[in-house]
Amino acid sequence: MRPRLSLKGRALQWLVQREHSRVELRRKLMQQARADAQAAALLADNRGDDPDTTTPTQESLIAQVDALLDWLQAQRYLSEERFAESRIHARSSRFGNLRIRQELQQHGLSLSPEMSAELRQSERERADDVRQRKFGDSPVTAAERARQARFLAGRGFSAEVIWQVLREIGSSGPDG
Repeated sequence: MRPRLSLKGRALQWLVQREHSRVELRRKLMQQARADAQAAALLADNRGDDPDTTTPTQESLIAQVDALLDWLQAQRYLSEERFAESRIHARSSRFGNLRIRQELQQHGLSLSPEMSAELRQSERERADDVRQRKFGDSPVTAAERARQARFLAGRGFSAEVIWQVLREIGSSGPDG
């Protein structure tokens, strides 16, 4: 059986696998710290020790995790900018600006003005690519057009961009 990693070891292991936001890593570390504290309390109880004196409090766990996160950021192992860039890069080929912005907000981040402008410039082209990969042909009927619009809306593309894409392919379609 491998020895259990410390919180720092786990954090570094998770960060090696992929970028994490501070919010996400804090949630994972708190979960792990609580599990470690429960295991320590159980072990202390089995040895006959008083678990109340050996088990860390919730406040001390929070302080320990926050101190570790501060250290990780100071060492540049944890970077919210890198996380945002990697998330945007991974999602931009499949999702619209609304969806990307929502995912970043879930991680306690927002789009920088530069990244927002860059995504806005490419959103119409990305929406057309996503539509083309999913459906291939231009919509012929109103029902097909509505289906494609709902799909793009579900992927987080704005109504304006969806309208532009469907209008463009409609005008260059078989009867336009």
